[in-house]
Amino acid sequence: QLQLVESGGGLVRPGGSLRLSCAASSSTLDNYAIGWFRQAPGEEREGVSCVSPREDKTYYADSVKGRFTISRDNANNTVYLKMNNLKPEDAGVYFCGARARLFVLCVPIIFNSWGRGTQVTISS
Repeated sequence: QLQLVESGGGLVRPGGSLRLSCAASSSTLDNYAIGWFRQAPGEEREGVSCVSPREDKTYYADSVKGRFTISRDNANNTVYLKMNNLKPEDAGVYFCGARARLFVLCVPIIFNSWGRGTQVTISS
């Protein structure tokens, strides 16, 4: 199993930016598709952005297109989510998930390893 640790969350104003990081225990991170998923209070976990092992495929939820960017640094076993122009609806706990297979869909049920999440709060 792959161990994942998220970081970079915090409290920001609407329109602000954050950069989330997902650090993995594996030295072969390029074997995994990675996804970022948001869970707001009382709601289901949903896909925000996912990236294939070699970054040849990416997915962004319609609500974040043009504002969020996913990237990965396999040499340092880290995946990032740059979030710009944050909106109140972006708030929630952001989880990093890993799938030891090719990227197909950015849905939580097919991701096998998870971090504990990092809180993102949007407040004016």
